This record gives sequence, C-alpha cells and structure tokens, in this order.
Amino acid sequence: MTIFKETLDAEYVTTAEAKELLAEVEQERALDEDREMRYELARAIDHANRFAAMSGEDGRALVEDLLELEKLDEKTAHKIADTLPQDRDEVRSVFAQERYALDGDELDEVLNIVAKYA
Repeated sequence: MTIFKETLDAEYVTTAEAKELLAEVEQERALDEDREMRYELARAIDHANRFAAMSGEDGRALVEDLLELEKLDEKTAHKIADTLPQDRDEVRSVFAQERYALDGDELDEVLNIVAKYA
C-alpha cells in the first residue's frame, strides 16, 4: 500500500530565503515544548545556516537581476544565487546540464551581477 501526497504548489527559493523560512519554523517549534523537531527538519536548518551566504532579501534581488538576462530561467538563476560563482568556469559548471551555453560576454554579465551581491 502506497500513500501519495499531492503537490499543491511549488516555487524556487534560494538557500538564504529557505534559511529565513526555516528560522520561523524553528522558532515556532521552540515555543511549543511538546513538539519535537524531526531529524530532517534539524538537518535542513543546519544546512541552510551553514550554506546561506546572504540575506533572503539580497538573494531574491539577485535572482530578479539574473532573470533580466534573456538566457537564464528561474531554476538556473536560483542555482547561481545559491553557489555565487566567482569565475567563468564556475558559471559554466552551472550550465553543464543545460541545452545551451553562454558566450564570454554573457558569462561576464552573470559574474558582474553576482559581484554586486557577493
């Protein structure tokens, strides 16, 4: 017997935004003494705290700036916001599984946008 849960809504968030959302959940759980924090939730909070490099507001602004470039979709913009690449090779690695690649000028545009927030 398998029980499936229906996905009602999905949206991409940066690690920084996830950190803020998880902090709210953690605070709610801390106020309720009878409610334990599940292992998965504790690991997710630890991961977000460890790897979020900016505030959620800055992460959202970075994604919005990246989406203004014509070849970037939302998924790729969030990957870039989470990894904050520092050189062309790191940006290329984000596009390794995509069906398209960026030329030198487009790579530099991405790096210039990331440099504003890093």
